[in-house]
Amino acid sequence: MFRLLSRLLFFVLLLGVTQAFGQQKKAAFKVVPLGIRGGLDESNLSGYLVAPTGSDNYVSLDAGTLHYGLRKAVENRVFEAAPGEVLRNNVKGYLISHPHLDHLAGLIINSPDDTPKSIYGLPFMIQVLKDKYFTWQSWANFANEGDKPTLNKYQYTYLKENEATPLANTELQVRAFPLSHSSPDQSAAFLLQHNQDYLLYLGDTGADAIEGSDKLQQLWQEVAPLVKNGELKAIFIEVSFPNEQPEKQLFGHLTPRLLMSELEKLSKLTGTTALRKVPVVVTHMKPSGDNVQKIMAQLKEGNRLRLNLVYPEQGRMLTF
Repeated sequence: MFRLLSRLLFFVLLLGVTQAFGQQKKAAFKVVPLGIRGGLDESNLSGYLVAPTGSDNYVSLDAGTLHYGLRKAVENRVFEAAPGEVLRNNVKGYLISHPHLDHLAGLIINSPDDTPKSIYGLPFMIQVLKDKYFTWQSWANFANEGDKPTLNKYQYTYLKENEATPLANTELQVRAFPLSHSSPDQSAAFLLQHNQDYLLYLGDTGADAIEGSDKLQQLWQEVAPLVKNGELKAIFIEVSFPNEQPEKQLFGHLTPRLLMSELEKLSKLTGTTALRKVPVVVTHMKPSGDNVQKIMAQLKEGNRLRLNLVYPEQGRMLTF
């Protein structure tokens, strides 16, 4: 009897450990990079589909490239349907960080074949989209505001800073935070939430020291508790130029040195051990010459915190 009870206790403990391990390893989000670079190649510009694990209701974080990125994802068997069907049926809306073409060209070009959905952004972004792009002088107005007639395919949804907004037809909600992108120009960061899990995506941003701003410091203070609690599953942040780029020619972007300086500020709020558990996905590298190789080498050399740096590949799913 004692042996039987001992064996039962052993299996109960083993089951508990197995379940706990499985829960620890279970991903909260899946991300499909549709475009990962910061320029030159129009088929590979910033765009990331995000959905909670177990859902096929995606939102697009920026939309520089859409159709070609979806085609690459289909080739990699991320999706079974044709790219156009995924665009129409699975992409439920767009979160656009700022109105530069490398972050929204895919949205504009694909709009004739898209289905009705929302475009989310801070007011400055929507204003430019409304006044400069979806006008009958430059393109048909597929939105619900601006030049007449409005085709009403897209619904503008104005985000308020640090206010939670549900994303229609998805299981996600978002909070937006302003960023400084070649001051006085602006950009935005999006903090996505599903249940008690979070994912942080930053559009183009300069370092606070270069921009004469405190926008990143405010963002770090906001997300630091999530890092300490193990609730922030990933940070997507840009590094556009290698360290050799002169400060006057950064145009509101980061270098490896500047990124590590900003992440060191975050680590002081969270503790290094907690921050090491959060993958840092490097986005928006500009592929001129050998810049990508330089940036990756400089990030490796400058990673004194031993953070988990992730380099996305176009059309290949990531999970966090």
